[in-house]
Amino acid sequence: MTRFIFITGGVVSSLGKGLSSAALGALLQARGFKVRLRKLDPYINVDPGTMSPYQHGEVYVTDDGAETDLDLGHYERFTGISSRRSDSVTTGRIYSDVIAKERRGDYLGATIQVIPHITDAIKDWIKADIQDEDFVLCEIGGTVGDIESLPFLEAIRQFANEVGRERAMFVHLTLVPWIPAAGELKTKPTQHSVKELQSVGIQPDILLCRCDREVPADSRRKIAQFCNVAPTAVIQALDVDTIYAVPQAYHAEGYDDEVLRHFGLTAPAPDLSKWDEVVSRIRQPEGEVTIAIVGKYTSLLDAYKSLAEALRHGGIANNTKVNLDWIDSEVFEREDAVQHLEGVHGILVPGGFGERGAEGKIQAVRFARERQIPYFGICFGMQMAVIEAARHLAGIAGASSTEFGPAAEPVVGLMTEWVRGNMLEKRGKDSDLGGTMRLGAYECALTPGSLVSSIYGNKATISERHRHRYEVNHNYKERLEKVGLKFSGMSPDGVLPEIVEIPGHPWFVGVQFHPELKSRLFEPHPLFTSFIGAAVTQSRLV
Repeated sequence: MTRFIFITGGVVSSLGKGLSSAALGALLQARGFKVRLRKLDPYINVDPGTMSPYQHGEVYVTDDGAETDLDLGHYERFTGISSRRSDSVTTGRIYSDVIAKERRGDYLGATIQVIPHITDAIKDWIKADIQDEDFVLCEIGGTVGDIESLPFLEAIRQFANEVGRERAMFVHLTLVPWIPAAGELKTKPTQHSVKELQSVGIQPDILLCRCDREVPADSRRKIAQFCNVAPTAVIQALDVDTIYAVPQAYHAEGYDDEVLRHFGLTAPAPDLSKWDEVVSRIRQPEGEVTIAIVGKYTSLLDAYKSLAEALRHGGIANNTKVNLDWIDSEVFEREDAVQHLEGVHGILVPGGFGERGAEGKIQAVRFARERQIPYFGICFGMQMAVIEAARHLAGIAGASSTEFGPAAEPVVGLMTEWVRGNMLEKRGKDSDLGGTMRLGAYECALTPGSLVSSIYGNKATISERHRHRYEVNHNYKERLEKVGLKFSGMSPDGVLPEIVEIPGHPWFVGVQFHPELKSRLFEPHPLFTSFIGAAVTQSRLV
């Protein structure tokens, strides 16, 4: 029998609902239960695929090609369970589906309303594609009180009534702020947030109270009395020095015990020894390296959330602290790269869209290649590496990308069709932006004897997640290989370049896919493990 846990948030956004959901999933998993995590977002976009990184942060891509919220990355990294398209839905998707049904006449002439049609569609999504999971954790995006969230709150209220409270529970995450002028923690924001939730018919079963210091026992009792919950159900969620200490912190506060108590379940205590080992490595590393990330969205680090975590995973695998130096690529269009990159132990150019900052990224690539510094190019970073090699090694002065406009030498261009499995996929330059990308998992054939082949354990083929519109033009492959850029990974049909490397360089790899999306805490991605290992070697030479 599947049980459902709904996680809502109040007072302010960015309190950590995604991490709280992921941590609870990990704790239940550690107690022997099978879990699935889902995100219900109230914004009207169909998905975050066309949203600016400054608006939404990172777009997380699943194996089946869904563009989703970055919280799904937390879910995967904490539980190791691959998310699916069915694990993410927005108001826009719900309304699109309902309107499509109305246009087909599926509702037999009924007047379409929020209740029951929209709420029914949300409930159908919550229970869809469930197999033998013991728990399904559903995080509701936004903050209680937002007008956009109301249909989702109404839907989960109805859902809990329909399946019975023995199969559903509500967790509410709130803020208990410290007011320096008063010299005390204030519980009123939590009281008002719960009151707002109760006004739509939902009584929380557990309160997670985010705070930067211990909540005194009398304050917990006060919260319990005013919010109509048991004192043991007021769980403090204290700040920790690493997000990977959150499961242990929640377990110490009795969070998972309270969940099982609500459902009348018993289970062995969780074995958190592997979590303890990871946290120990984070807190007591053997050394440290500095990685320069030359990107264009560096003013909002959530735009590179999975990337930052994958680099940390590589550091954990090497028992090394990874310091991240975020550099706006446009700075290299005004200043010499040396003053910003001198002394770093590795350079990474991540994905991105558009011409802004591209020339700066090319300069960063050239610096890494000529100075023999480990270089990792991801998606756009691989494309810039190929353009840099075309210009400065092959002498193709007009090498550029058609993403930036008409190019004399289109080393990177828009592919209009490609093969996926047994299917031919097509797109056009005028297609909707949400449908013009190569999305999700694709296979890549590795060149035997190459660096990347050894990194992947000498596998013949690998599968990695993609999110991009433009591809490296394979017509330039022969000319570039003559000057030292090796194409060590190609699509199975040999049309789409997937990986390039420079033999003889300490570590120079560019990949068209996004390996950071498959890196997990207990399974660091081999490319990131190898890259950080090369940076460690570099640090001993500096």
